[in-house]
Order: sequence, then structure tokens, then C-alpha cells
Amino acid sequence: MGFWEVFLVGVGLSMDAFAVSICKGLSLGKIGGKHMCIAGAWFGGFQFLMPVLGYLLGSLFADAITAYDHWLAFILLAFIGGRMIKEALDKTEEHMDGAMDAKTMLLLAVATSIDALAVGVTFAFMEVAVIPASLLIGVTTFVFSAVGVKIGSIFGARYQKKAELFGGIVLVLIGLKILLEGIGIL
Repeated sequence: MGFWEVFLVGVGLSMDAFAVSICKGLSLGKIGGKHMCIAGAWFGGFQFLMPVLGYLLGSLFADAITAYDHWLAFILLAFIGGRMIKEALDKTEEHMDGAMDAKTMLLLAVATSIDALAVGVTFAFMEVAVIPASLLIGVTTFVFSAVGVKIGSIFGARYQKKAELFGGIVLVLIGLKILLEGIGIL
């Protein structure tokens, strides 16, 4: 997996955190650089940590399923992306409060980075250099989250669903590319 593919995975994974950050910005109203950095640090930090943990877990059994790794990568990414697309198309309104205390941010950071754990497992099967890849994902998420808080404070919630939809489509397409490469079509 090259730089641009990892970057696109990072963009896809960051869309949940971006959407939550938009809600945070909407709930907070007036924000400053502090709010942007808090959101970026929590979400980016966990988006860095979770692929590393997933990689470590995946490394334990990667050798046993090498012949099927492209299928597993496709299934995981398609599932994650499909779930994001489903959430984006869901018409129910989500209410978000403006709290940015450690407990609230920890719960949100874990919730939005579970998908990154599964991607880390995929990285183990594909023998991706996990630290640089996770760092790129974390930095990408930091930037998207910080910008999301600002966008939320300015524009409101109109981009939240579009961000989730975009992220889901990106993850499904990357999963499809990995599958097609694995079966020899690309």
C-alpha cells in the first residue's frame, strides 16, 4: 500500500471524527484554536493508536491466512465503508452536546476510531509499515477534526452526512482495489 492509498484510508477513517467535530463546533458556537486542537488531538491520537493495536493483533495470525488476506481486507473495508454509508443515509437527527471534557472526548475518540483498529488488522495482512501509515492517518484525522470544529461553528451540520458518505465510499473503493489486486485483475 503506497502513500496515497494510506492517505485515502486516513481520509476515509477520519470522516467519522470529522462529522463529530462538525457537531462539536455546531454545539459550541463560538470556538477558538484551543477547541480545534483538543478535537484534533483526541481524534487524531486515537486514529494513530488504533491501527497500531490492530496491526499487533493481526500480526499474531497473519501468516495463517496469507492466501486470503485480500479477501479479508476487502470484507473489513467494505463493511466499515458500508456502515459509514448507511449512517450517512440515515435520516434521523443526532444531537451532540458541546462538552469537550476528557471523559466525553475519550468516549468519542474510541467510538470514532474502532474502524481504525480493523484497518490495522488489515495492515498486518498486507505487511504495511504500520507506524508511518498510522502516523499519516493520525495527522490526517487531526487536521480534519480541527477543521471540522471550525466548519461546524461556521456552517452548522449540513456537511456532516456528506462527509460520512464520502468516507464510506472511499473505504469501499480501496477495499475493492485491494481485492482486485489480490485476485490478479489489477
